[in-house]
Amino acid sequence: MSLGSERKLGELTGPRLPAASGKADRLVVFLHGYGADGQDLISLGAHWARAMPTAAFAAPNAPERCEMSPTGYQWWGFSTRRSPEEAARGAQAVAPLLDRFLDAELARLAIPADRLALVGFSQGTMMALHVGLRRAVAPVGIVGYSGLLLMPERLSEISARPPVLLVHGDADEMIPAARTHDAAAALGEAGVPVQWHISRGIGHGIAPDGLELGGRFLVDAFGGRLPAGARP
Repeated sequence: MSLGSERKLGELTGPRLPAASGKADRLVVFLHGYGADGQDLISLGAHWARAMPTAAFAAPNAPERCEMSPTGYQWWGFSTRRSPEEAARGAQAVAPLLDRFLDAELARLAIPADRLALVGFSQGTMMALHVGLRRAVAPVGIVGYSGLLLMPERLSEISARPPVLLVHGDADEMIPAARTHDAAAALGEAGVPVQWHISRGIGHGIAPDGLELGGRFLVDAFGGRLPAGARP
C-alpha cells in the first residue's frame, strides 16, 4: 500500500492512504500533535487497515508552521504561559479550517458524514474532541491519545455525542495522565459515551496496547456496535 499524494483540500493538506479494498466506505482522519506533521500518524492507518480494509485514511498538516520546530506544524501557537484560555482560543480559531477539510475529504471520497472517525494525539486530541463534539453530523467515534479536553465548562454547547476512547501513558511528563481522567469525567457528565485506558510505563506517546485498543474501538464503532470498554 502506498501513500497517496498530497493535495490541497480547503486550507489543509497532508498524506493519505487509500482503502486497501480499493473502494472506501469510511474515513479515519488523524490529527497530529504540536511540532509534528501528518506523516507522524499516517502509518497507523497502514496498521489498522488490516482490520478495516474499506477505510480511507487522511492526516492533514496543521495550518501553521511550528514556532518551536520549523520543520513541523502547529494547530495553534503557545506563549510562555500556555494557559487554558489561550489553547481554547487557538482551537476555536482553527476549527472552521478543520471542519472544511473534513467535509471536503468526505465529499471527495463520496463517503457519508456519519462514516467519519477522528483520531488525535496530544494537541491533535484537543482538536479532535473540540471539533468532533460540535460536528453537525456526529462522527462514529473519537480516539484521543495523550491529550486533554478544552473548555469542559462549555460542554453544554456540544451538538454531537459520539463514543470516545481516551488513552494516556502514566509516565507522560508533557500532559499528565490526570488530564485524561478529568476529560473522561466531564464527558461522562455531559452524556458522551466515554472510555479510558492508561498505558503503564509510557510517556508522551502511543504504546502497542493503546494502538490495539484504538483499532478495536474503531472497528466496533464503524460496525454500529457500542465499542467494548477499555480496561483502566
